[in-house]
Amino acid sequence: MTDAPHEEEHGGALGTRLNWLRAAVLGANDGVVSTAGLVVGVAGATDDRATLLTAGLAGLLAGSMSMAAGEYVSVSTQRDSEKAALAQEQRELREQPEAELDELTDLLEARGLTRDVAREAAEQLSERDALRAHARVELGIDPEELTNPWHAAAASFLAFTIGALLPLLAIVLPPPSVRLAVTVLSVLAALTLTGWSSARLGDAPARPAILRNVGGGALAMAVTYGAGSLLGAAGV
Repeated sequence: MTDAPHEEEHGGALGTRLNWLRAAVLGANDGVVSTAGLVVGVAGATDDRATLLTAGLAGLLAGSMSMAAGEYVSVSTQRDSEKAALAQEQRELREQPEAELDELTDLLEARGLTRDVAREAAEQLSERDALRAHARVELGIDPEELTNPWHAAAASFLAFTIGALLPLLAIVLPPPSVRLAVTVLSVLAALTLTGWSSARLGDAPARPAILRNVGGGALAMAVTYGAGSLLGAAGV
């Protein structure tokens, strides 16, 4: 009987995956909270379905585009920095190969290898792909897996949109008499889920994360509903 192949993610691949999942959860959470605050605030001023739908859609589109644009700019800056660091490393390898080999040896030795083993490993890694070896050991970058701003923007757009759809549908689909209650309960349930998910991804206790998430969302809805009610009563 042969053992099943051992396929376990390590290092950068696992870290990248967890970062993407965490960003998706946070993006969805932002979509839930911001859109819920908006539609609940408008609901405090009016119960007109068309007005609520218009406000909700405007908030969804504005928020998702803002998230996507912000993520694109942020990740593009990170990618530019990574490319600049790789270009500098390439120049140093071309101009000072021996010094770079010594540097790689020192870095490997600092990770627990003996000097002789570190030297041999540095030589073998340099023979195979010197730039990749220095990039991964010295810079913590994989030249073949640079961050992609378009992927990040699309993921943020999608995550925010999915999160925003919940309060939007909850405020426009039910009858007016239960509309607000359905929205609040749906949002609090969603925030419980995203709080739990973010805690699990960060290997942190779930209870504090859920309480922070639900408390923040509840406060946002209370404040915006209060403001909307005051404006509605004032005829604004």
